[in-house]
Amino acid sequence: MDLLDLQTQAGCGLVIGRYPRFGYDAKGGGGRAQMGPSDADGWQALLFDPATLTIPDLNGRTTRFLGLPLPPGVAIAVHPEQLEGRWQPASGAVQLRFRSRFRFKLAGQQAAPDLLVDTQLVTAAVQGQRHRAQGQPLDAGGEGLLVGIATVEPSGEPWFDRFLGLPDEALAVLRCRFRLESLHH
Repeated sequence: MDLLDLQTQAGCGLVIGRYPRFGYDAKGGGGRAQMGPSDADGWQALLFDPATLTIPDLNGRTTRFLGLPLPPGVAIAVHPEQLEGRWQPASGAVQLRFRSRFRFKLAGQQAAPDLLVDTQLVTAAVQGQRHRAQGQPLDAGGEGLLVGIATVEPSGEPWFDRFLGLPDEALAVLRCRFRLESLHH
C-alpha cells in the first residue's frame, strides 16, 4: 500500500478579512494520506485521517503579525475535521478540501466560539472578493505551495465577530512537502 506523507513547512500565511497577512511557520505539522488508484487523467485520490493530522498552533513562537510575534498568551489552535482530495504526480497539481475549526485562546482558555474554515487548497491560482493568491505545483522534491480562500461565517460572539469583521473572507497559504512512502507487508 502506498501512502503520501505531508509535511508542513515555514513560509505559510493566513489572512482574515481586511487584516494584513500573518506570517506563519508551520514546521512540524503534517499527516499521511491513503492513496486511491489513478483515474484516466492521472489523478490519484488522497484521504487523510483528521485524527492523525497535526497543525502547529498560531502563537508567539510560530506567528508574526506586522513583523512582531503574537503577544504572549494569544494562540489560535487548528483542529482539522477533513483533508481529502487528489493529486496528479505528472504535473505536481494538488487539490484538497480542508475543513477545520480555528479556536482562539487567551491565556490557554477558549476566548470565543470556534471559527469554521472550509476551503479548497490548490496549487493553482485562487481569486475571491477580497483576496487572491498563486499556488505552486509540487517540484521534483515534492515541495509546493497550496492556497485557498474561504468565507468565514460569524462565530455568534458579537465582540469577536465585530473584531474580525465577520462574515468575511480568509486566505490560507500552506507551504508543504509531499513524500511517497511504499509499505510492503
